[in-house]
Amino acid sequence: MEKNAKIYVAGHRGMVGSAIVRELQRQGYTNIITRTHKELDLCRQEAVEKFFSDEKPEYVFLAAAKVGGIEANQSALADFMYENMILEMNVIHSAWQNNCKKLEFLGSSCIYPRMAPQPMKESCLLTSELEKTNEAYALAKISGLKYCEFLNRQYGTDYISVMPTNLYGPNDNYHPTHSHVLPALIRRFHEAKEQNLPSVTCWGDGSPLREFLYVDDLANLCVFLMNHYSGNETVNAGTGKEISIKKLSELVAEIVGYKGTIHWDASKPNGTPRKLLDVSKAKNLGWTYKTELADGIRLAYNDFLHNPMRAER
Repeated sequence: MEKNAKIYVAGHRGMVGSAIVRELQRQGYTNIITRTHKELDLCRQEAVEKFFSDEKPEYVFLAAAKVGGIEANQSALADFMYENMILEMNVIHSAWQNNCKKLEFLGSSCIYPRMAPQPMKESCLLTSELEKTNEAYALAKISGLKYCEFLNRQYGTDYISVMPTNLYGPNDNYHPTHSHVLPALIRRFHEAKEQNLPSVTCWGDGSPLREFLYVDDLANLCVFLMNHYSGNETVNAGTGKEISIKKLSELVAEIVGYKGTIHWDASKPNGTPRKLLDVSKAKNLGWTYKTELADGIRLAYNDFLHNPMRAER
C-alpha cells in the first residue's frame, strides 16, 4: 500500500478496527477513511453501494462484525448469522464492484471444527462439524472468507482473509454477559475487589485451553499481510501458546489485585475443549507476535480503568 493510498477501515470503533487505524497511523498512512454506524449502516446494501461509489477506496480492512461471548452467541443465533453475513457481503461485493485493489477480511478461529486436530492449520477448515455454541457466527465468517476466495478464483481479485485467535486489548467490550472471556474476567475480578467479595464464580470447570493475542499485535499482522500476502487460503493470527481458563482466571485475578477465592460452576458450558492455532504460516511469511499475555492483560486492565464508557457497556 502506498502511504497516501485511500484506505477504508470498516468497524473502526471496535477493538480490532481501532487497532488497525492506530497501526496504519503509526506506519505513516495518511488517507484513512472511516464511517460510524450512524453515518453508514453496513447492513443496508444501497447505502454501502453509494459509499463505495462515492469514495472509491483502494484498500479495505473489513473489521466490522456483530460479536459476543458464549451467552450472546447462544441467545441470538439468528441475529449473529444475519447481521454478519449481510454486512460482510455488502462490503466485499461493493469493493469488487468498485475495483478495490485489495481487501482483507477479518474472521475468527471459531470457523474451525470443534474437534479439529491441534494446533489447527488453515487447511482444517470445513473438515468436520463446528462448535454449536457459536455455529451461527462461524458460518457467517466462513461465508465471508469463501466469498473472497470465490471472487479471486472467478474474477482475479486480490482479496485475503485472516483468522485471529481470541483477542483482547484497548477498546474491548466489558459487558457483564455479552463480552468474551478475558474482558469478562477483568470486569468480574475488578468489581469483586471493589466490593470486597469473598469469592467469584466462573463458568464451566476451568479446563478448556485458549490462546490469546493482544489486539495491537493483530493490527500489525493485518497491515503486514495487506502488504506481503496474496492467496485464497486464510492466514491464522495467534501466538501459538495456550493457557487453561483456570490459569487465566488466576492470572487476571493476580493482575487486578483480587485476593478472594475462585469457584467454578460446572453446570455452565465450557465451549470448545481446546482451540490453538497453528501460526507457522504467518511465521514463515516473516511475522511473529510481540506482546506476552501477562503484559497484555496489564495493558488491557489499564484501558478498562481509564475508559468508563467501555466498562459500562
